[in-house]
Amino acid sequence: MTGERVHAFGDDALGEHDAVALAAAVRAGEVSARELASAAVERARLVDGRLAPVAFEAYGSPRAGRDGADAALAGVPTFLKDNVDLRGMPTGQGSAAFRARPARRTAGFADQLLGTGLTVLGKTRLPEFGLNASTEYAAAEPVRNPWRPSHSPGASSGGAAALVAAGVVPIAHANDGGGSIRIPAACCGLVGLKPTRGRLVANEQSRRLPIDLITDGVLTRTVRDTAAFFAAAEQQYRNPALPPLGLVAGPGGRPLRIGLVLDSPLAVTDEQTRRAVEQTAARLEGLGHRVEPTALPFGEQFAHDFTLYWGYLAFLIAATGKLVLDRGFQARKLDGLTLGLRRSYRREFLRTPGVLRRLRQAERTYAGMFEAYDVILSPVLGHVAPAIGHLSPNVPFEELIERLRRYVAFTPVNNVTGAPAISLPTGETDDGRPIGVHLLAPHGGEQVLLELAFELEQDRPWRRIQD
Repeated sequence: MTGERVHAFGDDALGEHDAVALAAAVRAGEVSARELASAAVERARLVDGRLAPVAFEAYGSPRAGRDGADAALAGVPTFLKDNVDLRGMPTGQGSAAFRARPARRTAGFADQLLGTGLTVLGKTRLPEFGLNASTEYAAAEPVRNPWRPSHSPGASSGGAAALVAAGVVPIAHANDGGGSIRIPAACCGLVGLKPTRGRLVANEQSRRLPIDLITDGVLTRTVRDTAAFFAAAEQQYRNPALPPLGLVAGPGGRPLRIGLVLDSPLAVTDEQTRRAVEQTAARLEGLGHRVEPTALPFGEQFAHDFTLYWGYLAFLIAATGKLVLDRGFQARKLDGLTLGLRRSYRREFLRTPGVLRRLRQAERTYAGMFEAYDVILSPVLGHVAPAIGHLSPNVPFEELIERLRRYVAFTPVNNVTGAPAISLPTGETDDGRPIGVHLLAPHGGEQVLLELAFELEQDRPWRRIQD
């Protein structure tokens, strides 16, 4: 696989527009939703053979947005990640352990997404049950990064990230249980906001668990698309326990106190990632914000506890697959990472009560960081996106889990605590691939993250794959 970029941008109905611009064109009668869907289908077919991001095609019968032409994003094409049910489409969870059948109902979040007006053209690929940080498989073609197809697009929303970065659609559904919005955003040069737990309709797969790690969201190429989606979603459902978000339309205009974190207790950040974060910190200082070094108050114990809980999730999948997924579910066909996590959990399951207690206490520890700061700036990942194969589920488990711990060294804190965080593509590698930086805020603090994201984007627009 060559190193040249793969994208589908061209002179068609989609052009180089973002979702906000396309929705405005639909409302003005300049283009139809059918024309946009047709252009997106052609683009998907153009890149699918090289990037493999699509799990299920509904090109002949796309699911139109529920609220018609008045919805904020009416007519804009998108894809749903293949771990959320949409009636009539199969939900495969990225696994070869069962045969996906058409869902009988539409999940609450999918209904909320349709309420924004987006048209769903199909589903995107993810690693098995979203457990890996690269969208790779034991015996199937991996999803590849449009910026360099020999490299990982991240995960678990890797298929969604590949489609958005390659220009197939301007916005796609993603969800995040350990970094799975922010990781592929960082790898593919996108904007990826993981919202506060409860900001959107609760993920039905995780809300019954002892600690709900998963939040849904989207991947986009512009900050205003992310802001527009959350504003439109809030029109469908608003959690009264959180401050309303509304439509964030630009920078906040006030100086912020920003804590700068460069390393994790789990790993020393690689040179290219460190440089991207330091350069972003310098830009923020130049924009009038106060930036000073700090450290995350989470160490080896938190990492070990999160890994054990990760294993608990794999154990539940293996134990309940026949009941929850399909009667034909075969645990022996799970990939090496899922099976290794299950084995690891079974060895240490007696520690579960203490793990849950400490993970629940992390929310208070996290809140303490914001007594001194408005926002925390850190890397998204411990190092730049690796080549395909580095995080393959076929790597021996003990080696793979250590690689994952060093790579995913920053993002899980916000899943455990339920707090918001955003990945922004402000940096680049020596060979021109994107590097994301990570901004963290207190619970309910999406507004300050979006305002700061607008400020950075306006100061220096993100690099574009088509340039």
